[in-house]
Amino acid sequence: MVIPWLGFPLGDLLRRAEPTSRAKYVAFRSLLDSEQMPLQSRGVLDWPYTEGLRIDEAMHPLTILAVGMYGKPLPNQNGAPLRLVVPWKYGFKGIKSIVSLRLTETQPTTSWNEAAPTEYGFYANVNPDVDHPRWSQATERRIGDLTRRPTLPFNGYGDQVGSLYTGMDLRRFF
Repeated sequence: MVIPWLGFPLGDLLRRAEPTSRAKYVAFRSLLDSEQMPLQSRGVLDWPYTEGLRIDEAMHPLTILAVGMYGKPLPNQNGAPLRLVVPWKYGFKGIKSIVSLRLTETQPTTSWNEAAPTEYGFYANVNPDVDHPRWSQATERRIGDLTRRPTLPFNGYGDQVGSLYTGMDLRRFF
């Protein structure tokens, strides 16, 4: 689904923070408030939700912090007030209701990778050659389409982001 996000490049914010060469990753944390978000009290994940990116992924101009969509402020159910959008990665990387981010030297723990490491890798790049253990990711059905089509590597953004992963084993680091 193509969403017209409103926001700004995460890299713009990070450059203002003037990260040192020790910053290798960006760690994100979501709001923890089970009154506003009652499903947080269920035991599927440890809350708050956490996510992370390598610094070069975070600095890429396609990585944005969204504050709105469809020309309007971001609704609560879509991650208000601030949500991460990384269009070449699977949706679970798009942490919602961000309350903090920090720069770190080590790869941060992420919620889904912690909960099911054999199913959800840290990188989460859209890769039709690496199936989820319970389903194929080789094809997709877009909202409104009745037929399936081949899934494109990096969600079709390979020309823009493929160089970030040169020499990396994308089957091992899924």
